[in-house]
This record gives sequence, structure tokens and C-alpha cells, in this order.
Amino acid sequence: MAGEFGAVLRRLREKAGLTQDELERRSGVSVSTIRGLETGKRRNPRMTTVQQLADALALRSGDREELLRAAVPGRRGGGTGEAEADAPEAGTAQAGTAQADSAQAGATAVASPAVPPPAAAVRAAPAEAAEQLAKAVAARWQREEEQRRIQDPYPLPVRWKAASESLTDHWANIRRLPPGVPSGPLDLSGRLEGVAETYRSIPSGRLVVLGRSGSGKTVLTLRFVLDHLRSRTPAEPVPVIFSIGAWDPTAVTLRDWLTEQLTRDHPGTAAPGPGKVSLASALVDSGRVLPVLDGFDEMADGLRRPALEALNATTLPLVLTSRPAEYAAAVAETDVLTSAAPIELTDLTLDDLDHYLPRTTRKADRSDPAAGAWQPVLKKLREPSPDGSPAPLATVLSTPLMVALARTVYSDTPEHDPAELLDTERFPGVRELEEHLLDNFLPTVYRRSRPGARGWDPERVQRWLGHLARHLTELRTPDLAWWRLGHGLRGSTRTLVTALVTALVIGLVDGALSTAFGGSLAGGVLDGTVVGLLAGLLFGLVHWFTYTVTGKDVQPSAVRLRIRGRPRSTKWRAGSRLVIGTLGGAFFGSAYGFMVGLLRALSRHAGPASALETGLIDAILFGLIFGGAAGLSFCLLGLLETPLDIVSAVSPGSVLRADRRTVLIQLVFWAPVFGTAVGVGAGVVVDLLQGHLGQLVMDPMSSLMLGTISGLGGALGYTLTLTAWGQWCLLARVWLPLTGRLPWAVAAFLDDAYQRGVLRQAGAVYQFRHARLQSRLARRRR
Repeated sequence: MAGEFGAVLRRLREKAGLTQDELERRSGVSVSTIRGLETGKRRNPRMTTVQQLADALALRSGDREELLRAAVPGRRGGGTGEAEADAPEAGTAQAGTAQADSAQAGATAVASPAVPPPAAAVRAAPAEAAEQLAKAVAARWQREEEQRRIQDPYPLPVRWKAASESLTDHWANIRRLPPGVPSGPLDLSGRLEGVAETYRSIPSGRLVVLGRSGSGKTVLTLRFVLDHLRSRTPAEPVPVIFSIGAWDPTAVTLRDWLTEQLTRDHPGTAAPGPGKVSLASALVDSGRVLPVLDGFDEMADGLRRPALEALNATTLPLVLTSRPAEYAAAVAETDVLTSAAPIELTDLTLDDLDHYLPRTTRKADRSDPAAGAWQPVLKKLREPSPDGSPAPLATVLSTPLMVALARTVYSDTPEHDPAELLDTERFPGVRELEEHLLDNFLPTVYRRSRPGARGWDPERVQRWLGHLARHLTELRTPDLAWWRLGHGLRGSTRTLVTALVTALVIGLVDGALSTAFGGSLAGGVLDGTVVGLLAGLLFGLVHWFTYTVTGKDVQPSAVRLRIRGRPRSTKWRAGSRLVIGTLGGAFFGSAYGFMVGLLRALSRHAGPASALETGLIDAILFGLIFGGAAGLSFCLLGLLETPLDIVSAVSPGSVLRADRRTVLIQLVFWAPVFGTAVGVGAGVVVDLLQGHLGQLVMDPMSSLMLGTISGLGGALGYTLTLTAWGQWCLLARVWLPLTGRLPWAVAAFLDDAYQRGVLRQAGAVYQFRHARLQSRLARRRR
């Protein structure tokens, strides 16, 4: 096989018109190594050496794959492990090749059919995860492309050209050339269907896509991901779209943020990987993920400079999209994106509109297929204006976004005539036309009925979506996450609502059970009121200190409960769960016991000293009972948890359903286990402390009642205050609809908005299909 590699290398080198000495200067690999590889004296080259040679030869995907296949015996486009050299390679790589090495190493085939060593088995986990991730990403964005009707009737012709030289790094850096080698610009012009090949023609693997609002940047990134995955080899990283507008580079590093986002959208990557890190971290750190960073311009003004500095500090290959002005401003403050080749999207032409818009309407006259509502409009746009300037409508329809809106409002709605867009008195300029199309988009799509879908009042829809748009604007993120819908409220309001609802629920449960056990309605109401208020206060404080003060989110669970069939790679965290549960339970029990003991003593008209003594005794007693019970319950939960599969989260709805299922199973498990532990533990603790703290009384009926109430109340309190699904039910399903900000059927509303093309799915979150639409709705809401 080494002879085959040498023959392929020699042929590709001669095809590029390079001598061995010239290839040495470009690649950094010594001429003796190149000569040894071509003659077959050196066998099994390191993959880093192969990548250096491929980059120096500027190979396209087909030639690169042929070279990799020849370098690895038995390679058929898959496998795991690394090819090892049987002798040290001479020569050193230039600094820039570290990026290509990290992006490609570890996903090629093993050079020998022998049983792999343990280290190779460890490397196999990220490689297998990368293949699963590639399948999940491809399936997700294929559905999104179909939902966006990009191919109906055919994609708009998104084109680009090389961006300004002032925004471009040195071509020697982009082409990865060693010092002294002459370099020139690459031909980066192209069309939508060739975006993957354009990217692969850039040796540095760094591309910046610039375009004004609505010019098709998002469509281009979607097509890039699908085309790249369709022609991807196992040695190449998996392109994953990240909304960079949600990144705060001053608070978290790029790699850590990519890991967090990957874990959010693919909960299975939270599973342990090699080196005691998560699979998500292993995938990012090993270069198996190609970040497609969409929306640099959506970052806050003060964050773009540190973001660009952070991107320049990393060697990761990437694709970055932005509006030109925002990117140029960041470059002026710092520097261009190192080794990145920028392209700029160009406007649609009248010929493009002639070819597209008439085909989106029904045939009014079957004898003349070209006839239609758009034909006279497009003909009018070709007529020269008195001052020679283009018509406002021609300027508006030069971007794919506005063409898509115009199609929705007029082509898909036969009763609307696009000729009204030519009315210069009604629409004197570009701004008025764009606002008209944006404002009529929602009424148009919600006026049409969908089979099997409920009807929504367009006016209410406008208000609900306006609230969501303003919510995202205030959070400075494009990601509409169902578990963060309550963040539209102030932190104090959110905590107060959580505490009050928790108090009400636990109070009702306690009151009903106390009445059933004691037979006294008055006693049950009194006990339920006291316990509900105490539980609401304590759980509210826990929620406040855990999330509101720290500014953290209540994240969806990335695990499920499974007694049998857990993967061997799962690492139990029962020890940490035991400590956290014990301390939390002890704190809750001590506070609960002290307040209950104090109130009970005061109800008997005991003096302050006696009431304080009773409160302290009950604090110790209940602190031990609840601490031991909570520690045991949390420990058992940790033992039974196993990570979700990588492909589990295919949509926001699937994440919601998975989290609901996990929480309900935890609730069903937690209530009897915690209740039994409290009931049994109460008797044990009373027996152990009998005489040490005075005369203690705990009859079996009291233990049963305490265990039952504690099990249900504790499980409900934990669910409502400390789980994402509980907060979703409490805030998004009750409070926000109650105050008119959202509909009662929130999940159905969001899914319907996605089906109508108002929202799009980006992993575990929704996003507004068009940033301009979100901005317009947010302004109107204010």
C-alpha cells in the first residue's frame, strides 16, 4: 500500500507542477521524507504528514480522499483510530498546520487488522459519536430545508464574490504557504450549489460569509452543511451550525461555549468520553466539529471585538456569517479574522426575478404559461426611471428575504395583487415597502388554515409573537428556548410566582393528606397552610439562590432513568449526589423542623426559651431525617441515570417530551423512595436520640403521615422549582397565559408557527425565521 501512496503522491505533485524541493517548502515536510514516500522506502505515513502534503498541494475533495485512502490500508471511508509511522518523520510542519491536524486526526482507519489497543478503543468513542452526530445534523437540516420550501420551485440564485481586500488576511496565510513562496488570491466567486467546494478550496479551512440583511446568509449556511455532509469523508469534521449571537466571549471561552451548545442540542454528547470529559468536549477539542457560526452581527456591539480576538486566538477551522458593516467595524477595532477568506453575497437581478416569481403563482392563462400577476410588475420594473435610479421595488426585491415575503403575501394568496407594490404614493421608498411586506407576513400566513391545526386569531398571534421577539431582544439571543420563556419576567417576579405556586400545591397536598390521616378538616387546613407557606418559602429561597442570584438557567435533563441495559462507559456520580442531597436535605429539614417546632410550642403558649429549645430539638431531629433521606434518594437517582442518545434531541418538542418523561419518572421514583426513607428514618433517628434530646415521641401513624406527605410534597417542590419541565409548566403554561403574554397551548402554538414558516428549528430551540421579522415585532411590541 505504501507503493500505492507513493504513486498517488507523485502523480498529484506532478499534476500541481511542483518539484520535491518546492513541495518541501510549501508543506514543511523534508525532501528526504517526500522522496522516501514516493519510492516506497517509507511506509505508513503519519496522518499529520498526509494532511500537510494535501494542504500544500491544495487538493480538492476527490484528490484528497484518494490520497488519504492510499495512505491507510483497507480504508473504505470509515473506521477509527490513527495510522502510525514505523519510523520518525523528518522535517517540521509550519505553524498553521496544527489547525488541519486537529480537525482531521483520529477519524481514519487503523493501519493493521490486529486487535486495537486500549488507547485506540478510547479514541473510537469520539469517532463513533462524530458519525452519529453527522447523521443527526444531516437529518435535522434536511427537514428544515424542506420546511423552508427552498427547493420550491427551485432555490433562488444566491451568488457571491470575493470581499474587499481590507477585510482579507494575507493570501499566504489563507493558502498556508511557507515564507518566501509567491502567493496570489484564490478565485472565490461561486453559486449556492458550489459552496462546499468553495470552502474545500481554502487550505486554511476558514471562510467568512458577508451579506446585508436578508441576502441569504442563513440559506447558504444550511446548504453548506448539507452539501458538506453529503460529500464528507470520515476524516473531515462534522459541520454544526451555532448561533454565535448567543455567545459572550468575555464570560466563556469559544471551546467551552461550543461544548455547551452541542450538549444542549444533542444531550447524548453529555455522556462521559475519553479523559474524564464529556463526548461534546472530546468532539470539539479533537477537531471533529466544524463550527458554522451564524450571526456575528447579532452579537452586542461591545462583544464583537472580544469575539473576533477570541476567534483569532484559536486554530479551529470555521465558517462565520455577518453583515458587512458590523464585521468591518470589528475588524477596524482589532484585525481581520486570521487565515480567513471572506466572500460577499451579491444582489438578485431582474433576470433572477423574471425566472423565479412568475413560476410561484398559479397559471392564470394556461395557453400562456408566462402570463401571471407578476409579469406586468416585472415588466414595469425594467422601464427606466426619469432620474435613472432603480425603482424602490426593484431595490427591495434584490434580497432573497424580501422575495420570499413577497411570494408569501402575493404569490401564495391569489386575492392579493402585487401591482399595488408599484403605488409610489402609498410606498414612496424602500423602507415603506419593506415594512409593508414584514407587517403583512403574519396576517397572511395565519389567515390560511392548516389541516388538523387550530385557528389562531391573527391579532393575538401578533401580540404573542411580539412578546417572544421582545423577550429574545432583552436576552440578547436569537434562541427561543422553551425552558427560558419565564426569563421574560423579572427575577424577583419569577421567584415569587414559583414560591407561591409551590406553596399552594404542597399546601393542598398536605392539607388533604393530613385531613385523611387525622380525620379533622380544621387540623388539616391548619397543617396544610403552615406546611405550604414554609415549603413555598424554603423552595423559593432555594430557587432564588440557585438560579436567580447566579443568573443560571434551569436546563433540561440530559439523562434518563434505566435499571438495566446501561452503557458500560457510564460513570456514576453517586458520591457527589450523596453529598449534595444530604446537605440540601439537612438544610431544608433543619429550617422546616425549627419553624414547625417553634410554631407548635408557641401554639401551646410556651415561653420564648421553651419554644426556642423545642425548635432547636426539632431542627436537629428533622435535619438528620431529611438529610439522610434526601442523600439516599439522590444517590439512587444518580445510580440509575444514563445519558440520552446523541440523536435524541431532534427538535424542541422532542427535548420537551424527553425532559417531561425524565422528570415524571424521577417524580414517581422520588416520592416513594424519599417518603419511605423519611418514614423509616424518623423512627430510627428518634430511637437513636431518645434521651439525648429529651423525651421524643414518634408513633407509627405519625411516621407514615410524615413519610407520605414528605414524599409527595418534596417531589412536587423539587419538580416545580428545580427542573426545566416544572418551570415550563408553572410559568409558560400557567402564569404567562394567565397574564395574556402567551396562549394556553404554548407548545402547540410554537409548533404551528414553525409549520407556517414563522419560526425555524435550530436543534433544541426555535428561532425567528427572519431576524428582520423579529426586530420588527419587538419594536411594535414596545
